[in-house]
Amino acid sequence: MKVLITGGAGYIGSTIAACCSDSDITPVILDDYSKGLREFSQPYANYEGDIADVSLIQRIVSEHPDIDAVIHCAAKIVVPESVSVPLDYYENNVAKSITLLRELSRLGVRRFILSSTASMYEAGDDYMVDESGAVAPQGPYSASKWMLERVLRDFAATGAMNSIALRYFNPIGADPSMRSGLQDPQPTHALGKMIEAYRSGGAFTVTGVDWPTRDGSALRDYVHVWDLARAHVAALQKFDEVIAQSEVAGFDVINLGTGTGTTVFELANAFGDATGKPLEVQTAAPRLGDVVGCATLTAKAARLLDWNAELTIADGVRDSLAWAEKLPAVLHRE
Repeated sequence: MKVLITGGAGYIGSTIAACCSDSDITPVILDDYSKGLREFSQPYANYEGDIADVSLIQRIVSEHPDIDAVIHCAAKIVVPESVSVPLDYYENNVAKSITLLRELSRLGVRRFILSSTASMYEAGDDYMVDESGAVAPQGPYSASKWMLERVLRDFAATGAMNSIALRYFNPIGADPSMRSGLQDPQPTHALGKMIEAYRSGGAFTVTGVDWPTRDGSALRDYVHVWDLARAHVAALQKFDEVIAQSEVAGFDVINLGTGTGTTVFELANAFGDATGKPLEVQTAAPRLGDVVGCATLTAKAARLLDWNAELTIADGVRDSLAWAEKLPAVLHRE
């Protein structure tokens, strides 16, 4: 089997590529390197360019006529930026993807897996969501992913393309073999701030401790990026079976997560477990825009993909720390 991975030099795309390779699936990488690192794509056939470059798509398929499917990871993903420049997000994440889909279909590629987001869900009373949950995107980023899913659903109805959307929240960790990881040396998410506090000997601040969760801190759904990669590979391997069982012709949605979620306090505890030293924690009032959050239920992934998250949050912390140590050398080679 051969798969085209758009955005395959990025954090998630490169991990999927490595997992494909380990599973005897041949990855072909397309990336514009606006965020991805060239080193991540070097082990594979790779192409530099835009997903909406029709001539480039034609060249890739011509040189790899045995491409069986596409995993679409290429996207703008910074939530605050999406609010500032929404048209950039709708153009890149929706309009350019439509051009890609049209050309792939014309060239005979009919299997499409979208790396999507669970941030489009409206949280239920218990802050857990499944695939039947209400969708209420709160910003241009999640709205752009929802719009593309709707495009895929409508396109599937024509018989021109079958698609699976994989929805998930917060990837952590790195390829356990340290072939790739997060490219940002100063990530602003909670785990990145914990690493920063750990290195500086300072304290990590938990903002908001009165949420209606099991320990008062906000709920998130951290899942190891290698587990996410395994799920994408499973979706490739079981693609036709999933589509054959889908309630919507040619299209299905599957959530990926731990099934329980992780509170911020629990993440801090896992950080201490990974390092062998408790992380110093202080608390503060919620910041403007902070929300309680939610996490995904994963029964559908278990049933259709035979997939469950296997690596722990502490594993994710350990791999994130190991990768953070390696990243400066990787960036220097770039």
